[in-house]
Amino acid sequence: MRVLSLDVGDRRIGLALSDPTHTLAQALEVLTRTTAKKDLEALKKIAVDHDVGEIVVGLPKDLSGAMGKRGQSVADFAAEIERVTGLPVVLWDERFSTNEANRIFEMHQVNSKKRKPFIDMMAAQIILQGYLDGKKNQ
Repeated sequence: MRVLSLDVGDRRIGLALSDPTHTLAQALEVLTRTTAKKDLEALKKIAVDHDVGEIVVGLPKDLSGAMGKRGQSVADFAAEIERVTGLPVVLWDERFSTNEANRIFEMHQVNSKKRKPFIDMMAAQIILQGYLDGKKNQ
């Protein structure tokens, strides 16, 4: 079974998927958000199609580590994902994942217009790789 990672935004959800050995994270796609019900059904289908056994959701926290209004909204959505999919959902600190994704694109000299469609996928991949590495080190 694989691990699916989500970088949840207001307009898009970046998705990344682990390999079966839970060693490598790979960007998968970007889901454009519509309604909560349709978003949840799409995520459930993706989980089934890719043999997902666990979902990691990036939890936005303040620099101090506190969970603000946005973090609570994502945590509530994660609870709904768990309810709809029946899969365990883990919240993972995602501070700086988007910044890191932008840095990677800048290193490869990809301009901001070209990177915009991929930034959420890259952030989900960074979140997932951090989670996988953290699990291996336990």
